Amino acid sequence: MTETNGNGKMDIDVDVPRPKVEELKQAQDGNGEIDESLYSRQLYVLGHEAMKRMGSSNVLVVGLRGLGVEIAKNIALAGVKSLTLYDPKPARIEDLSSQFFLTPADVGKPRAAVTAPRVSELNPYTPVGVHDSDNITSDLSQLKRYQSVVLTDTPLKDQLAIADYCHENGIYLVITDTFGLFGTIFTDFGKNFTVGDPTGENPLSGIVAGIDTDGLVSALDETRHGLEDGDFVTFSEVEGMDKLNDGTPRKITVKGPYTFSIGDVSGLGEYKRGGLYTQVKMPKILDFEPLSTQLKKPELMMSDYAKFDRPAQLHAGVQALHEFAEKHGGELPRAHNDEDAAEVFKLTQDIANKSEEKPELDEKIIKELSYQARGDLSPMAALFGGLAAQEVLKSVSGKFHPVKQWLYFDSLESLPTSTPRNEEECKPLGTRYDGQIAVFGKSFQDEIANVKQFLVGAGAIGCEMLKNWAMIGLATGPNGKISVTDMDQIERSNLNRQFLFRPKDVGKLKSECASGAVQAMNPDLKGKINVMRDRVAQDTEHIFNEDFWEGLDGVTNALDNVDARTYVDRRCVFFHKHLLDSGTLGTKGNTQVVIPRQTESYSSSQDPPEQSFPMCTLRSFPNRIEHTIAWAKDLFHTYFVGPPEVVNMYLTQKDYLGSALKQSGNEKQTLETLRDYLQADKPESFDDCVEWARMQFEKQYHNAISQLLFNFPKDSQTSSGQPFWSGPKRAPDPLKFDPNNETHYTFVLAAANLHAFNYHIKPSSDRKHVLSVLDHMIIPDFKPDPGVKIQADEKEPDPNANNGAMGDEEALETIAKGLPQPKTLGDFRLEPVEFEKDDDTNYHIDFITAASNLRAENYKIAAADRHKTKFIAGKIIPAIATTTALVTGLVVLELYKIIDGKDDIEQYKNGFINLALPFFGFSEPIASPKGKYQGPNGEVTIDKLWDRFETEDVTLQQFLDDFKKKGLSISMISSGVSLLYASFYPAAKNKDRLPMKMSQLVEHISKKKIPDHQKNVIFEITAEDETEEDVEIPYVMLKLSK
Repeated sequence: MTETNGNGKMDIDVDVPRPKVEELKQAQDGNGEIDESLYSRQLYVLGHEAMKRMGSSNVLVVGLRGLGVEIAKNIALAGVKSLTLYDPKPARIEDLSSQFFLTPADVGKPRAAVTAPRVSELNPYTPVGVHDSDNITSDLSQLKRYQSVVLTDTPLKDQLAIADYCHENGIYLVITDTFGLFGTIFTDFGKNFTVGDPTGENPLSGIVAGIDTDGLVSALDETRHGLEDGDFVTFSEVEGMDKLNDGTPRKITVKGPYTFSIGDVSGLGEYKRGGLYTQVKMPKILDFEPLSTQLKKPELMMSDYAKFDRPAQLHAGVQALHEFAEKHGGELPRAHNDEDAAEVFKLTQDIANKSEEKPELDEKIIKELSYQARGDLSPMAALFGGLAAQEVLKSVSGKFHPVKQWLYFDSLESLPTSTPRNEEECKPLGTRYDGQIAVFGKSFQDEIANVKQFLVGAGAIGCEMLKNWAMIGLATGPNGKISVTDMDQIERSNLNRQFLFRPKDVGKLKSECASGAVQAMNPDLKGKINVMRDRVAQDTEHIFNEDFWEGLDGVTNALDNVDARTYVDRRCVFFHKHLLDSGTLGTKGNTQVVIPRQTESYSSSQDPPEQSFPMCTLRSFPNRIEHTIAWAKDLFHTYFVGPPEVVNMYLTQKDYLGSALKQSGNEKQTLETLRDYLQADKPESFDDCVEWARMQFEKQYHNAISQLLFNFPKDSQTSSGQPFWSGPKRAPDPLKFDPNNETHYTFVLAAANLHAFNYHIKPSSDRKHVLSVLDHMIIPDFKPDPGVKIQADEKEPDPNANNGAMGDEEALETIAKGLPQPKTLGDFRLEPVEFEKDDDTNYHIDFITAASNLRAENYKIAAADRHKTKFIAGKIIPAIATTTALVTGLVVLELYKIIDGKDDIEQYKNGFINLALPFFGFSEPIASPKGKYQGPNGEVTIDKLWDRFETEDVTLQQFLDDFKKKGLSISMISSGVSLLYASFYPAAKNKDRLPMKMSQLVEHISKKKIPDHQKNVIFEITAEDETEEDVEIPYVMLKLSK
């Protein structure tokens, strides 16, 4: 944490930002270009247009307690022209409950002044200043300098004055506040606000199979079009109805999953064949009303459909809090004070009775609102800070649908029931946790402080999670401990949303930097964080061993891949540990809570598989840019990754040709690769690499296409008389190499440099030299080979399927004999390329982009820029700080429930959110599946996921007898791949095994010693119950006494 200089103020004129020289870097690279290495993941959420609009917007954030600083942090990371903070009030110790950029030394100093320099560190492209004024309402004309204003911690009368001024002057306004476990947000973006893209989803497109005379469009091959009534589409390449191709967006009506209507098509001609349709995003115009109108007749959005009557009550209740504060010198009701709560309830009744809807009030809820009004919870600040910051970005960019116009949320289920809550428990103690104690009481604060929690991952979600944990005081007590592990190092693209990291940290370990940063935020955590650097997986079970897992109270996942999540989930089920899982994808987020013996686990449900493309489509018949990118990525592997690996195996493995190759099944291909890479195409200089690259251009974009058209000429027909080149099959044209065409040249330059990398040859980007090498080359003419067979359809067998294995034995023998012997090459090795998408100097994405776009040119498919190609080829997960902040807020609200020991599944919530729409959905976790069997004393119920039998290290005979007493006759016992016992084995075979101890038996059959760190062995058993029915029963855990 950096300390502020002097009074911590920065002098910034909002319209002409003059930030520190090293931060200026000419915002957005000085020519309107966006710094893609920093904003990479966010660009895939917002797009270049929206980010350019943000880059010309000035934003003001008022109020800098926890919620205000969270909003400021998210906006600074997202990148705007300037961010200005306003809060002249002195910092108080209880602000530290959620204000992560304040330290105890700042207490008494103006909040904005001490916070601004720390926010300015987050993003060199966002200058941060302080709005200099003692009273923001004294001169409202100052607000004209801003495009968007956010109010937090502001009295209602000031809100109204500012709101009216903003509405009249076209300034976007967001008002948000949290009171303990309650939160509210209001937006006013004025009249005729244009939303350019309401959902953020990619436009849908497809191939037309037919258009009838009534305007009914059918999608090809019964592929679902995914469109909705009222969507607009444009057409291209339609033959017969040529006028449809004029680019006019046409409104559609859905007629079925595979058909839609475009209305009257008379006068457009008669449909012959072909055509593509593409969805067009149409702008949506919204009208917002000012706060003064909306207070009386609110437009309320639902945040939780299980609390249908809550928003209207809270709308009146929050106004009552403001009225109470105005009567009591600006002070909100005292924590858990019944007298104040009664007054707030009376005020709420008066407000409700005056409103048009007259909501029915639940006294308990309004009293809770009063009890918690002074509460300040980090997860609620994270939740509303993420939401409010996204609304600001929507206002200045026009991207995504705003909240219209109110949204209320509460998490009363998070209140503890195992510890007392009363005025004495909730009174302020002069500590940094007073904002939380006001809601939960001192006893529950002590519970939070003594938790042992494991955080898996210290990336975007991990950083936010640690920040929340530091603020709530998790594990700060004598028995508390946080373990955090992450094997990754910090990269520049992380800085845009992993806010604990700074440019100086690039290259360092995430787990170490994140832990250091939160210990600076809350020094109570010093000595309480166990920093680890290993991935949690089967090969690290000696590190994350039984003692480690047994010592935990719970686990929180902050992972970005399914395999790691599934593994952690399985360990949590095995060790009966609570698990909190969450994930984000752009503006979408989800949270899942796993409670031992109560809920199903993360692995109980599966995501749909990733989309894959048929091989013959990629090889010969692409029709979408995704096809050409997948093909180009495969070509990258075929040229620069696979062959060098094969060469190195040949050079290092003993008798590679005799043993490994024979088993691989593709001898011909491997031998040809070895010949090409060690003899025929082995370059001696960079010039050789250029020539090789030019030949690959010819091979892929001219010769292969000429061969395809030789096999299937453009006028060929299928067996049923249909044109062969129709529907998804687009007829290609060969390309003629043109060194002045940038894509042609980039392909050669990138391929030559990557080939040079394989052979440790010095790279070059000297255009003049490359062109002179190309100029001296003679390219042989290509003649199609009548013997070549090409698969025409994925339903047909591949005619080349067995070519790799067989082939002419003699020819293969000749190639093998001609290869240089490994020992003659000494230490010579090739360097395989490791694909890295985020290094813009390594030619990886340059090659794939050029290779893909050249193929797209062959097939007349619209090309994709480098940015889009990188997204698809690199399988990049789009990410933005706002969603991450909100999701972690939801997770910590569930963590409170776990710490409280709640065992009622109905109190927990799995969350699904989409900030673009915006949508909030909550559901009760699904209960774990149960089973039954007949025991000696009647029916026994078992939990199929969480239950297990446990046994000491007894003999096999004893093991069988123990289960017999439970009413279960065992017919088979296995451990891993070893079958230890089967009732159908001959008596003699079982006889030797029955007196053996179970651990001995495992070692005897598997012929492997049980590792020392392992304290148990798992057995799978099949058995019959008393009714002689086979029953599904849990596994058995053998406890080893070590």
